[in-house]
Amino acid sequence: MSEKKAHILVTDDEKSIRNTLKEILEFEDYLVSAVESGQAALDFIEKNDIDLMFLDIKMQGMDGLETLEKLREDGYGFPVIMISGHGTIEIAVEATKMGAYDFLEKPPDLNRLLIAVRNALSQQNLQKEYKQIKKKLPKIQEIIGESKAIEEIKTMIEKVAPTHSRVLITGENGTGKELVARWIHEKSPRSAGPFVEVNCAAIPSDLLESELFGHEKGAFTGASEQRIGKFEQADGGSLFLDEIGDMSLEAQAKVLRALQESIITRVGGNESIKVDVRILAATNKDLEEEISEGNFREDLFHRISVIPIEVPPLRERQKDIPLIAQACLQNLKERDISFSSISFSNDGLKALQQKEWSGNVRELQNAVERLGILATGEEITEETVQNVLKSRDLKAEDLGNLADETEDFQDFKETAERLFLVKQLEKNDWNISQTAETIGIQRSHMYNKMKKYNIER
Repeated sequence: MSEKKAHILVTDDEKSIRNTLKEILEFEDYLVSAVESGQAALDFIEKNDIDLMFLDIKMQGMDGLETLEKLREDGYGFPVIMISGHGTIEIAVEATKMGAYDFLEKPPDLNRLLIAVRNALSQQNLQKEYKQIKKKLPKIQEIIGESKAIEEIKTMIEKVAPTHSRVLITGENGTGKELVARWIHEKSPRSAGPFVEVNCAAIPSDLLESELFGHEKGAFTGASEQRIGKFEQADGGSLFLDEIGDMSLEAQAKVLRALQESIITRVGGNESIKVDVRILAATNKDLEEEISEGNFREDLFHRISVIPIEVPPLRERQKDIPLIAQACLQNLKERDISFSSISFSNDGLKALQQKEWSGNVRELQNAVERLGILATGEEITEETVQNVLKSRDLKAEDLGNLADETEDFQDFKETAERLFLVKQLEKNDWNISQTAETIGIQRSHMYNKMKKYNIER
């Protein structure tokens, strides 16, 4: 099957120009149509698909700039090359600001014209391919909720996303900070670029610098080849520094320099590499308190927190719990047919709403999956919620009951310790390093205790 020809529309009120351009472009094997006015062009485009447009600036009736403005208002995204016999820098700049791809003076130089056409069509093809790829990729999960706090966050995203400002997203673990960052990127002018994530808490401090900035071959033991870091990978897009409060002071200093100068240097290298990256950061810590304790640089804090967004815990927006639970169940149904007949009863949703959810949305998601698997019927009722999730509601009276049932002190201590560790791991989304730091023990001890008590996710 032969490849479809690109369709080019020539719009000019001079018949000789229309005919000349049509002849040149048809010789280059393009499909060419021609009209004599801006209004005729708009009428033609309504009924026909085109890939590129030549548009004269000076025309009777609707001129080229007015036509271009109308095209963009109507959402047409094909490239437009402006042509004019009275070209000035001012007109060229104005046309470019309005979205014109290029500007040619009459009579156009043949080589210049053909290069402009090829480049414009290449860009158009890339945009089409990107849109096709994007359609096939998993869609970003919606931010679910009708509470005032969530509505305010959505409004803030709409305001902040189109800018280049850095954003600091704060909130407890599991509240959805990454989701907020992804939507800021998705609604920004950088959405066609990469969204690169780094979990600063999950990477040992001695490896974080290499992860962020990359390294040259032989930079350190085990560096057998050159590695491109996250800053370079995010060039032209957004870099999400998750749990930035856990970053070492040494790494903070280097990140600060990268933000100040938009330049990075790979570990073991001397070359200064320019990067264009928007920083979105998140933390579950109070960074101002960390600054006062000497754990976080104040100058970096001011660099990353131009726009602060706080994501509230689930207990402060209980109104949203039923909506989130139903959305989680719907996602499970789309992924796994075994959930297709499961639904929530009203009292089941109310039972979920009354729970504390210290692990926030992430904990609720896991609970919904567990409920869907262990429900005895097709409905998740209040009784199902109470029976399946009772182990999550450990309170002082539960320890009292455990003390009544257990006479051996060692058994009591180990059972309570196991319950405590599981609860803390759930709060930290099973991030072992972060959990160990939170409860004040070494990571190696955490692994030993998990092995001892047979704790698995």
